[in-house]
Amino acid sequence: MQKLSIAVITQNEEKNIRVCLESVRWADEIIVVDAESTDDTVKVARQYTDRVFTRQWPGFAQQKQYALDMCRNDWILSLDADETVSAKLADEIQELLRTGPEQDGYLIKRRSYFLGKWIKKCGWYPGYQLRLFRRSKTKVSKQMVHEGFVVDGPVGCLLFDIHHDSHISLSHSIAKLNRYSSLEALDRLARKKVRWYHFLVNPSSTFWIKYISQGGIFEGVHGFLLCWIAAFLKMVLYMKIWYLQHLNADQLSEIKKTIV
Repeated sequence: MQKLSIAVITQNEEKNIRVCLESVRWADEIIVVDAESTDDTVKVARQYTDRVFTRQWPGFAQQKQYALDMCRNDWILSLDADETVSAKLADEIQELLRTGPEQDGYLIKRRSYFLGKWIKKCGWYPGYQLRLFRRSKTKVSKQMVHEGFVVDGPVGCLLFDIHHDSHISLSHSIAKLNRYSSLEALDRLARKKVRWYHFLVNPSSTFWIKYISQGGIFEGVHGFLLCWIAAFLKMVLYMKIWYLQHLNADQLSEIKKTIV
């Protein structure tokens, strides 16, 4: 039987962390790396594990790598604080570890919710994520946002879902949009030259791709709002890249300190 570590990074996740950790309390070890939360995130996490570490926020990739380094077991399941492991997925993972995994990593479907509705279209589902892997075969990609894991070996797929309560309100969605677009703008700054027409063409094409090609129209009002948010995110992203490209080196350095 292979032992499993759970790795979670947090910052002010008091509303989510209990449900997240409750869904994996069957694991052999839970690691929580908290970025100096000002709410009760750490207090709640310590009800599930004594392996809670407080660390200043260095960026998503660096924090996730630190969480992996703190794990004692070679098999790791990485979760975000707003994610939970379904009962069927928990059973599937435990059976896999009992019989012996044949791959070095596993993709898991992510069932994401927008304002309480499970979104099956808009390119959201199944939304495979590489989350279960051997630490000895895995490294964290260095992107500032949408970071992930890279496995040096064969990768398989599991059958059941992680549940992701990603957009609990419109204000929460807009706050995430603002933060993630800033990080992505820094990621793309050196390789994307923004022209005036990008502000018109890219947001518009994003909306129609998601709404028509990816079936957002079948998700009702939720789908309509979600596609407009995706289009607005694209607009804000290009605005931020354009702005950053017009700063001098000292100004850009100061901006990076506040965003990361």
